[in-house]
Amino acid sequence: MAAPAINKPGTDSAGNTVQSLTLGKALNLGLRAAMEADPKVLMMGEDVGKLGGVFRITDGLQKDFGEHRVLDTPLSESGIIGTAVGLAVRGFRPVCEIQFDGFIFPGFDQIVSQVAKLHARTQGRVKMPLVIRVPFGGGIGAVEHHSESPESYFAHTAGLKVVSCSNAVDAYWMIQQAIQCDDPVLFFEPKRYYHSANMKAEVDTDATPMPLFQSRVLRQGTTATVVAYGPSVKVAMDAATAAQEEGKSLEVIDLRTLSPLDLAPVYDSVRRTGRLVVVSESPSEASLTSEIAAKVQQECFYSLEAPVLRVNGFDVPYPPAKLEEHFLPDLDRVLDAVDRSLAW
Repeated sequence: MAAPAINKPGTDSAGNTVQSLTLGKALNLGLRAAMEADPKVLMMGEDVGKLGGVFRITDGLQKDFGEHRVLDTPLSESGIIGTAVGLAVRGFRPVCEIQFDGFIFPGFDQIVSQVAKLHARTQGRVKMPLVIRVPFGGGIGAVEHHSESPESYFAHTAGLKVVSCSNAVDAYWMIQQAIQCDDPVLFFEPKRYYHSANMKAEVDTDATPMPLFQSRVLRQGTTATVVAYGPSVKVAMDAATAAQEEGKSLEVIDLRTLSPLDLAPVYDSVRRTGRLVVVSESPSEASLTSEIAAKVQQECFYSLEAPVLRVNGFDVPYPPAKLEEHFLPDLDRVLDAVDRSLAW
């Protein structure tokens, strides 16, 4: 008997199309939907065509849409971004894949000097509908330059939008919304969860998605607020589950958007719980967690029962693979921060 089809679409009680997808497959289908909806959408990057990308996120797209829309590029991040800038100026919507997070720096000048500034430099006459996909974060046992968290550089740069998905549902919808945006978007994807079976989710492809630049309360609680994004969201959710067994109720918020930050739900939560822990894999010095802590202290000063605490990667270059489990924020470090906040 033939094996059952994988990811075969089904329907829910309302007749909507629903599929159980990994985060990576959701991204693939989201990219496919964007290409079907708009012939001006192009994919470009190293090995994104015939190979389907090093993580197979663009698998099958070149076969179905042709080499003129899914372009295998030379090994040159600066060239990829520069070419995409020209395409965007001419009315296309290019989607660039940076193969690994640490490879984005050869294209850094193009991003911060051209991509971020052309709209303002031309007084709005030139739009920059460009998406730069960045697999980021650790947890895959990779070699040097393959497990970075460079998002704070780009969130700091005026003119760029920065977002990060943490689950399959957001991956499917957010990549399409980013492609539809007339501003340049840095799209950070937690690479360690691309093909994780236990991260599968039911994706309703007929649903109305929430707006791109909004954060989301994933779990309600009363003891303390935990804010995270990207790969750290699962850590925060696991910590909330473990804390519940100890009688503590943690509210978990997935930021989703890193620039602009949507902190209104965070303020509302902190005013109720009085405590905040911010979790990120990035080093803590001058990071997004620093900005969040500063803004919450400014807006919620009289509600805070303890200082805002941060759980980050350490302020050292990303370590060899055998040490990364000690570097990355984990459940125990998050729970320790919660306990320190409660003991204040």
